[in-house]
Amino acid sequence: MAFRIISPKNVQMIMKAIFWAAGITTIVILLIIIGYVLFKGLPVINLDFLFSEPIDSGRSGGIFPMIISSAYVTLIALLVAAPLGVGAAVYLAEYSGETTAVKIIRFGAETLASIPSIVFGLFGLAFFVIYLGMGWSVLSGGLTLALMALPTILAASEVSIESVNKSYSEGSLALGATKWQTVYQVVIPAALPGITTGVILGMARAIAEAAAILYTVGAALAIPISLLDPARPLPLHLYIIATEGISMENAYGTAAVLVILILVITITTNTLLDRYTKKMMGR
Repeated sequence: MAFRIISPKNVQMIMKAIFWAAGITTIVILLIIIGYVLFKGLPVINLDFLFSEPIDSGRSGGIFPMIISSAYVTLIALLVAAPLGVGAAVYLAEYSGETTAVKIIRFGAETLASIPSIVFGLFGLAFFVIYLGMGWSVLSGGLTLALMALPTILAASEVSIESVNKSYSEGSLALGATKWQTVYQVVIPAALPGITTGVILGMARAIAEAAAILYTVGAALAIPISLLDPARPLPLHLYIIATEGISMENAYGTAAVLVILILVITITTNTLLDRYTKKMMGR
C-alpha cells in the first residue's frame, strides 16, 4: 500500500499547530495552578495576616516573621551567588578559552544544577551547620541557597555574554581599550538583560525553596535578629503547616503570598529590563 507523501507546506502547518498547542497548553496549566492558589489564598490575605506574628504554631495569626526570614535568606543567597556566577561566566566566556579545565568547570556547573535540592540541604547541614559551627541559622540557609542558585546564574550569564556581537568587542579593542575595559564597559552592559534574567531565575529558585533549607535554617517563629539566628522562611512555613495539618487555610494564604511575590519581582524586573534595552538601542 502506497503512502501519500505530505507536502512541505502541510508539514509546516501541522508542526506550527503542534507548537501552538504545546504553548497554549503550558499557559493554561500555569493559569490553572496560579488561579487555584490565588482563589484559595487571596481571601486569607489581609493586613493582619501580613504584619502579625503566628499564633499557636501557625494555626492562626500572620506570617510577618516568615516574610522577613525569606528576605534575609534570599538576600544572602544573591549577595553570594550573583558575583560568583557572573564573575565565573565572564571568565569562561572572555578569558579562559576551550581548555580541559574549562570543560571540567562547565561539566561541574551542569551537574550542580541537576542535583536535587534535598541533597543541597543535607550538604548544608553537614558543612555549614555542623562542620563550620553556624548552627541552624539564616546564614546557613542563605549559603545553601546560594549554592543552588549559582549554576543557574552562571549558565544564563555565560550564554548572554557569548551572544553579544563580537564586533562590539573588536571595535572597543581597536579604539585602544584594554580587555577589562571592553568587558566592563561594552560586553557586560550589552549582556545585562540576559544576566539579570539569570539572577531572577536564581532568586526565584531561592525564594521558593523549602527542601534545601529544611535542615539548615531551623524553624523559629520569631523574627531573626542576627545572621546566626534560626528562622522560618515562607516555603518552609508552608511545608510545615500543610504537611502537619496545622492550618490549610493559612497554608493557602502563604502560598498565595509566595506566588504574588514571585510575580511582582518577575514583572517589575522585566519592565525595567525592557526600558533599559530600549534605552541602550536609542529608542
